Amino acid sequence: MPDGLAALERLGIQLGVHDAFRFRGIRFLSSSVSADALFPAGYGLAVRRTSLHRLMIECAAQMGAELRWGAVATGISHDGVRLGSDFVHARWIIGADGTNSRVRRWAGIGNRFRPRLRYAFRRHYGVAPWTDHMEVYWGQHCQGYATGVGEDQVCIALVSHDPSFRLEDGLQELPLLRAKLAGAEAVSTERGAITGNRQFSRVWKGNVALIGDASGTVDAITGEGLGLAFSQAVRLAECLESGDLAAYQSAHREISLRPLYMARSMLTLDRRPWLQERTLRVFREHPKVFCRLLAFHVGALPPTRLVWDGLKLGWGLLTV
Repeated sequence: MPDGLAALERLGIQLGVHDAFRFRGIRFLSSSVSADALFPAGYGLAVRRTSLHRLMIECAAQMGAELRWGAVATGISHDGVRLGSDFVHARWIIGADGTNSRVRRWAGIGNRFRPRLRYAFRRHYGVAPWTDHMEVYWGQHCQGYATGVGEDQVCIALVSHDPSFRLEDGLQELPLLRAKLAGAEAVSTERGAITGNRQFSRVWKGNVALIGDASGTVDAITGEGLGLAFSQAVRLAECLESGDLAAYQSAHREISLRPLYMARSMLTLDRRPWLQERTLRVFREHPKVFCRLLAFHVGALPPTRLVWDGLKLGWGLLTV
């Protein structure tokens, strides 16, 4: 998303046109209606994770980071990290090791609030992108996502509450999306992950801080997972520079509030076809409402500016 892209650039990483695909807004589609909105400024970028990792590795190496590939962290102490038989002294320890973070467990950080989990699967197809929007297809039991990641490649993702529901099942439920892929060849294997809103009471303790999925997550429906990690990295760097990790707690909470609110709001549509239809019809009949909600979603509009739009959306849902 544009806000995540801005944070990534503040970290010194520039995504080139050849590395990613630009999209200008979001489009929601149900079986009978669609609505779209443009970002208030700038654009988003869809990129293969392998390409992003390569750029981040190159940037880290240029800045002097020592990358120890294949080294397994086996524990931490107040003054460093154990890597097998080696010990690396460290003033700060950052846990960036994902949802099931061992660093979080070793440090005894945070109590987890029980999340409502969903199951996500993705695959890439060899087909030219048909739109400059990121598309979200609403079905009765799932959502499908379509985003170009190159001139001749589209990433398709599916999210549902059913752990046995796979991408092919979702395409059967989403005929509009299935039709776009007619004759297209899969160019990557199907990969899956768990997604959901996860929060922790704390994200730091002593000289240890958590970042990215290790520090909590928002449901993939927001498209903000990577953007959150980049924004957290910017604020964490400031806290490390000042030597005060306590400030990271409030900064992390502030960064997470908007995406968590949007995730919860959008998930009210999940498995409610009647509400999906009504909401999309309101968005189509009142396009400024959708545009302003999207502006809030990417941090370009304060919540106080949404009061009138919220009333209009609520009235529209009652009367459409």
